[in-house]
Amino acid sequence: MSFPSGKTVRPLRKQGAAVPAPKHGVSTPKTFIFMCMLPWTAGFFLFTAYPMIASFYQSFTYWDMINPPKWLGIDNYQRMFFHDDLFWKAFYNTMWISATSIPIRIAFAMFSAYLLTKAGKTRNIYRTIYFLPSMVPVVAGTLIFAWLFQPYFGVLNLFLEKLGLISMKNPPMWFDNPGLSKWSLIIMGLWGIGDTMIIFLAGLLDIDKSLYEAASLEGANGFQQFRYVTLPLMTPVIFFSAVTGVIGSFQYFTQAYIATGLTINGDYTKSMYFYATHIYETAFQQYDMGYAAALSWFLLFVTMIATVLMLVTQKRWVHYPNGTMFK
Repeated sequence: MSFPSGKTVRPLRKQGAAVPAPKHGVSTPKTFIFMCMLPWTAGFFLFTAYPMIASFYQSFTYWDMINPPKWLGIDNYQRMFFHDDLFWKAFYNTMWISATSIPIRIAFAMFSAYLLTKAGKTRNIYRTIYFLPSMVPVVAGTLIFAWLFQPYFGVLNLFLEKLGLISMKNPPMWFDNPGLSKWSLIIMGLWGIGDTMIIFLAGLLDIDKSLYEAASLEGANGFQQFRYVTLPLMTPVIFFSAVTGVIGSFQYFTQAYIATGLTINGDYTKSMYFYATHIYETAFQQYDMGYAAALSWFLLFVTMIATVLMLVTQKRWVHYPNGTMFK
């Protein structure tokens, strides 16, 4: 439509006609996206993917890090299962420390978190006190406990003597005693339970208080409230702590290795000889990197099997608020 002035007016759009959306998107150059991803991608291939592929190949070879690898086929794996007694000793000790320490750590962390829920206004102070030990370096913490567990002048034995429980003429040897060494490591590990305790504290504080009120009106006592309210709702936290605990315990090394070096007579019975220790000594003391790689891949296989079994069986005992996470 035109007017005498010469201007043209666009006709009105029909009612119900689609209106084109304005173009607000900004196109990002593909080169820029690639450059942003490059640091992580390069790090993954250089420091994760390539070492894994190389170690898998080396597990079928003999390699002393000086001469070129020599192909052996499956000899390293046959040696592992049929000709290496230390392998079975290390494997047994690792399974023992895993099966024993994880339930104790979970129970202790949950009990500590429960006490903190009753602390009232001083909760933050006690939370900090409980968490601080987990920030102490592992080496420093192990040295402290090696001094505490020293048989003849350690604080623990002197305290037990004052209570009349032991005699310093024949004191408990702790790390030197094959029957007490692994238990000493477990006690030492409970000192740094703060990181796990914080997770359990968050889970306990997330439980709706009305559930306890309803259970109390139905006549449930404290134990019944814990059994039928607290424990089922805490199973996701217990499951998470169990999975991470299994993965960590299969790699247990630093505390045991340092404690072994501080014993009086040395760990002659190999009671603190764990799987990661066997890998370390094979690789960096015997310089048999091929066999150490085979040991490492078997550890990865066992860890994956244990994790998958826990993921499958969790459907029977883990209760999520919105149903199970794994259908």
